[in-house]
Amino acid sequence: MSVFFGTDGVRGVANTELSCELAFKLGKAGAYVLTKKNKHKAKIIVGMDTRISGAMLEAALTAGICSVGAHVISLGVIPTPAVAYLVRLYGADAGVVISASHNPVKDNGIKFFNNKGFKLSDEIEEEIEDIMINHIDELPLPIGVEVGTREVCETSVSDYAAFIAAQTDIDLSGLRIVCDCANGATSSAAKGVFKLLKADVTYLSAEPDGTNINLNCGSTHMENLKKKVVELKADAGVAFDGDGDRCLCVDENGETVDGDMLMAIIGNDFKDKGILRDDTITATVMSNLGFMLMAKEKGINVVVTDVSDRYVLEEMLKNGHNLGGEQSGHIIILDKNTTGDGLLTAVTLLTVMKKKGEKLSELKGIMEVLPQVLINAEVDGKKKTEYNNYKEIRDAIEALNSKFSGEGRVLIRPSGTEPLVRVMIEGRDIDVITEEAQKLADLIVKVLK
Repeated sequence: MSVFFGTDGVRGVANTELSCELAFKLGKAGAYVLTKKNKHKAKIIVGMDTRISGAMLEAALTAGICSVGAHVISLGVIPTPAVAYLVRLYGADAGVVISASHNPVKDNGIKFFNNKGFKLSDEIEEEIEDIMINHIDELPLPIGVEVGTREVCETSVSDYAAFIAAQTDIDLSGLRIVCDCANGATSSAAKGVFKLLKADVTYLSAEPDGTNINLNCGSTHMENLKKKVVELKADAGVAFDGDGDRCLCVDENGETVDGDMLMAIIGNDFKDKGILRDDTITATVMSNLGFMLMAKEKGINVVVTDVSDRYVLEEMLKNGHNLGGEQSGHIIILDKNTTGDGLLTAVTLLTVMKKKGEKLSELKGIMEVLPQVLINAEVDGKKKTEYNNYKEIRDAIEALNSKFSGEGRVLIRPSGTEPLVRVMIEGRDIDVITEEAQKLADLIVKVLK
């Protein structure tokens, strides 16, 4: 079991759980593992979001990287997917992002990309952890001219913005857009992209001060965006999270367009163009049943993974597919970038809107979102993963699946951190699925208490 790394790098409260000492060790061990086979001086790029703790952690991380002889290129504030792209553009040996994504300002995180722009495998992360815990003082330390150095890149944001703008073959003039940057890493990059594409954009939460990232804004708090879209009679609203790897949207009526709908719209456009590989989209178990029914009707295959864009990407790479994502707005367009990319998703969607000449509310009508009920069953934490060992629970789930017969589904997931079993049921009748979810949750509590 990992000591430091979670599903998306190392995260914690900055300056306590994620201390400068830990950042230094991560830089030192990560740089060593990712560049130890090099015959040249290693080059590592480092970017961060707008959190007040970013500069502190960058200094510690950079010191660790330089202590093993690698050269650091500081990109400054920049979205996570920009680092995934720029590591390839700049010919770097690795990339690092200092960010805690959609988390509050007190948190921060550190995640690595390899020289191809992909997040690290479990095996590489385990090797880094082993060195941090057992061998950190054994690493060779260069001296004199061999000590690592640092430089600042002044063109990182503009280079990334130019890349995103180049992913569409039209401009976006004539579209009125409201863009919520979460006071995060897209605050400058989004302005660069939409200026190049000649869109008419009103920006919300694009004035970061180090303390206001994700504060009642962005993809996790879309109320202000919805109001502004309706108020301005805009064509669409787009919202990013703190590090810019997620995108959720709002149609002209102020209604949410989530990740499932984005994949449905983009996926069908790709299929019509003949560029959706194997006519397949990769999604997670949390995707709405309405998305699955849409795909079946449109002749699109859906490969389902566990929750996490990491698992979505692994499946896409394994099978050679080029579109996948999560309901939460992590959309991976693998022909264009190696990770979820909020700005790329937004530009791709807006391109479809403009080319088809359809309103976003019309485009999202390609799928019907079925009602979904989630109830937490509080159980003995030691038994939460054992629910499937009990016949009466298995029989109840099977009976529900038979009852819904393709028009609904039951999903049971133990919480990763709490003594809970989460019962989620989807179906066409909200009253029926609410009643059935409560009954099943009560049964699980009775059996596993």
